[in-house]
Parts: sequence; C-alpha cells; structure tokens
Amino acid sequence: MRLKVISLVISILSGLSACSTTEKTSNTSVRENNSQQQSTVDVLNAAGLYNKAMSKQSITKIQLLYSARESAIEEQDWLTLELACLALESKSSVDHVQNKLYIALARKEMANYTAALAILHTLSEQLKLPEHQAWHQYLIGSIYASQQLPKKALVHYFKSANIASQHTLSLAGLNDEIWLALQQLSSYALERFDTGSVIQQGWVKLAKYQQIYLGAGVELHQAMNNWQRRFVNHPASYILPREVTESVLLAPYKTSKLAILLPQSGASERLGVALKNGFLAATDNISHTEVFFIDEMLTHQDIEQQLQTNEIDFVIGPLLRSNIEKLQSSDVIAALPTIYLNTQNHSTNSAPHHYYFSLNPEHEVEQAIVHFLAKKYQKPMLLAPESNSGNRLVEHFSSQWHRYSNAEPEVGFYTDSKNMAKIIAELLEVEDSKQRIKTIESLYRKTDIESETRSRQDIDVIYILGNSAETRLLKPYLDVNVSTFAPKIPLYASSRSYSRRIDITDKNDLDGLFFTEQPWMLPNAVDNKNLREKYQQMFPEQADIEQRLFAMAFDAITLIGEVKQLAKIPGKELVGLTGNLSIKSDNVIHRRLKWAQYSKQQIRLVQLNEQAPLPLFMQNSMELGEIQSKRSN
Repeated sequence: MRLKVISLVISILSGLSACSTTEKTSNTSVRENNSQQQSTVDVLNAAGLYNKAMSKQSITKIQLLYSARESAIEEQDWLTLELACLALESKSSVDHVQNKLYIALARKEMANYTAALAILHTLSEQLKLPEHQAWHQYLIGSIYASQQLPKKALVHYFKSANIASQHTLSLAGLNDEIWLALQQLSSYALERFDTGSVIQQGWVKLAKYQQIYLGAGVELHQAMNNWQRRFVNHPASYILPREVTESVLLAPYKTSKLAILLPQSGASERLGVALKNGFLAATDNISHTEVFFIDEMLTHQDIEQQLQTNEIDFVIGPLLRSNIEKLQSSDVIAALPTIYLNTQNHSTNSAPHHYYFSLNPEHEVEQAIVHFLAKKYQKPMLLAPESNSGNRLVEHFSSQWHRYSNAEPEVGFYTDSKNMAKIIAELLEVEDSKQRIKTIESLYRKTDIESETRSRQDIDVIYILGNSAETRLLKPYLDVNVSTFAPKIPLYASSRSYSRRIDITDKNDLDGLFFTEQPWMLPNAVDNKNLREKYQQMFPEQADIEQRLFAMAFDAITLIGEVKQLAKIPGKELVGLTGNLSIKSDNVIHRRLKWAQYSKQQIRLVQLNEQAPLPLFMQNSMELGEIQSKRSN
C-alpha cells in the first residue's frame, strides 16, 4: 500500500502540477525574488511550512503554501495538504480545479470518503483540461477500490486510462491500481469487461491469461508473448517480466509427505472420523504422497516430534481452534505450509504460507446481505435462537447491514418452540391488530363482525438463522401471522435450516423458502456424481455435520495445489464441494455457497442477484451529486 501511495504522489506532482501555467509562473517568480528565504524554507517540513505561511501576507504566503502543499504530498501528511489547499482557495492565481483535486486526494487518504466524493461531484462540470479529467476519474475509481468494489473502480480507471492514452499523459499510479483491481475479479467478471477500447481489452486479456496460467511458467510465458505481439506499446507491458517471474515462484505446492491433524480421541473423535473419510476419498486422486494421520489432541511436543520424524512437508489441520492456537507458537509448524481447518485468533500473527479454511456461517450471512441489498429490501427481520451462535450471527448481520443501510433490522430471539409464535406475533404487531379488533367488537357489542388481523407492512424480508427443526416450526407461524391483505414476505434461511437427512422424507411447510447451502449437500449440485453415489452407499445414515465435514476434508486436499494461486489473485475461484472457494484477504479461504429453494415438495437450485452493494456514504454522496447536477442544469 505504501508503494501505491508513493506512485500516486509522484503522478500527481508530475501530472497535476504541470497542468497549471498560472501556478508555475507564479511559483517561479516568487522563488526568484525570495532565494534567500527559500534556503530557510527547504529545512522545514510540510507542517512547518504551513504554519510559517499563516504568519505571512501576500505573495510570500502563497509561495509558502505552495511549498507546504508539495511537501505534504511527499511526506504523506494529508491533514497539512488539506489545510494548505483550503488556505489557497481564496487566492485568485490558483488553479482551483487542481487545488480541489488535491483536497479530494487528502480527504480520501484520511478515509473521509464522503467529503472527497462530494468535492469530486462538484467538479464534474468544471473539468476542461485532460489532466484534470484523467485525475478526476482516477480519484473516483480509487475510492471505489478502497471499498472493495473493483468492478465499479475499473469503470473509472479505464476512463482515466483512455484519456491518458489519447493525450499522452503519464499517471504512474494508475496502471498499478488497474492491475490490482483486475486481480480481484472472477473469470466471469473479466469476460464481461473484455470489451471497449484497445487499452481496456489489453488489460483484461492480460488478467485472464494470468488467472489461467498462473503457476505454469512455460505456458504463461508463451501467453504473455502472444499478448505482447497483439498489444504493442500497451501501458501494461511493464507488468510482463514481473508476472512471469512471480509465476515461477507461485508454482503449486507439491507435497510428498502430508500430515493431517484431526481429533482421534476425546469428545470430538466422531468429527475426526468424518474428516478422515473425506481425506481418504480425496487422497485417492493424488499420487506419490504419503499421508500421516496425527491425533491433534496430543501435546504440541509430541506432534512436533512426529512431524520431524516423518519429514513432513505439508500440514492440514488441526480442526479445533484451541489446538490451532496451541500449535501456532511451534517453530516446526511455522516452517511448514499449513491449511488450518478453522479460523484463526485475530490477535495472532500468521505466517504467509499458513491458510485458514472453515465452514464459516458468517460468510453465508454476508452473502444473504448482498442479495437483500441487490433486491432493494429495506427492512429485514431476523429470527434466531437465544444462544451464543444465534447472538453472534445476528450481531454480524447487523454490523454488516449498517455499512449499507440506516434501517435497523428487527430481531427476534426465541428460546424454544413454545415462545416462537409469541415472538413472531409481537414482531409483526399482530397482537396490536387483534386488540383493535376486540375494541371494535366491544363498541358494537356484536359477535358476527367480520375481521382479519393485519401485520405490519414495513417488513419486506425475513431471514431465519435457526436449525432445521426450528425452521420447520417457524415457517408455519410466519405463514399464519402475515396478513392476507399484505404482499407475501420473502423468506430466507442459512444452511443451518437445511437437513439432507430430514428432507429425504419431510419437505412439508417449507414451500417458497430460499436458503444457502454447500453444493455437496444439495441434490444434483456437484459435478462429481460418482463420488456422491459412492458416499451414499458407504455412509447412508451419516448426520448432516458429518457429511459437511467429509466435503470440507475433500476440498482441503484439493486446495493444496491451488491455495498459493488463490492467495495471489483474490478473484480466482476453486469450485469445491463446500462452495466456490477464494481468498480475499489474510489467507482466509472464503466460501460462496449455492442458493436453493423449496418448491412443490422439491429442492431446486436458483441463481439470485448478488451485485455488490454501495456503502452508505457512497449512496448519500451519489444522491448529493445528482441533486447538484440537476441544479446546475
């Protein structure tokens, strides 16, 4: 990140400063007349220059503010940059568009994105010079990129790149930003971007080659040569030597002696057996690899001894978080590439070759939120058990939801089946409706008044975080408590609501419910149908958790040859039994699950909209920009 900022600094100094003839002339004149003072100025930092400027008047003040502005960028002192630019706002000799771009840069770097976007929106109608237009688009794109919205960032980056190409401008930071954003796109998204100008197509095709051939040095080198012949003098050409070199370093892990740590004793032994079945099924597909199963419940000294004695070169496991924390202090483990089967303790510094793979329910919650926002739902209602996991998932939903919406989700915690109906009736305000009916009946003293209870109208989506048994109890209560006068409220649930074993004989009362689930658990959702059939023959009575752990173990073996490349390219995905696997950050393997729906006593796979939402500050800024645009017109 430091290098990117430095590139941005160099670009702005060489690009934006060059686009103001008035400022350059003024600066030159001032420096010629104040050479003695300049020697004193040179020893001051940006803040010192700014403070000195504020004690001066006239041309001396302007000269010092210019110096403070340039020094602030070099020092990455964004507060002083903003202050110096604001002080220059009232000066007639200043290129005000350029100065405002500096202010937007400073505010962006200080994470004051709302204020930065507000300035950039006000400048839209004032951009006359190509330099200004290019940097305006670049800064907007970089704000989108800071919010992990690479597709939206690239729209602006490519506009900036096209302007720069047409006018022979040099924006040194732009190329690195384009490449970084492209690496966060999936292969499908790259296909969608493979259009437009020659500049854009060149970038996108290069990113596609990297995804396909990363880790395969010879094939990548050949693809890069073909690309270079097609896109002569393309701005991405400087990347080619670096990517070929990195491809060699990113050759897949090749392991000859694999250690698998899993619980083989104690309370979690049953989970270890399920994992072992998955590992054994997957290792049938890897040759020349010895596999050693080690009980993770042993002391870390005993585990270290077994790893050293067997000359292990790759580790998978442990499963239990307490055992992960126990082993993370081990020098032996620290030296070995490892895929842990759980999330890490965030306070622990992780080695770059250590990865974390878990069946994390938080990923499902985030996936649901993305869909809810894409559907423009405004007021979700959450139903969860009053438990540690229920509270944790509701808290995670709320914290993520508030990044995109001011609306407060309605939350209902139930303790058992007895109070589910009461909680739902209270949340939907059905009891209030019933009380109003009773009041009317008492006023007219009649018993034959036709009445219908009404539920509240603002709830537009319901998300269930209960298990399969709880979901089957909740769904009928929801059906009878939603008013017949109101539109049907869409119902969604997490994978906890689904049970492959129960659904074999019982799909009643769930019609219309959408839910997320790993492909392995859904009918006809995995390509490897032979594996599913063999598993069903061998383990027809296994519980849902054991089936999920089997799939997790199978995917963990597959990840050995892919994990290094996934960590390099955030947009690259591995299609696994547990979902589409990728690494967004911190070497944590992220799962994107399948969507399914109960429909007419069957389960059908569905494709739901998962367009990345805009953070709340961006929504507000866009609305402000639209208002300002209408006023100017």
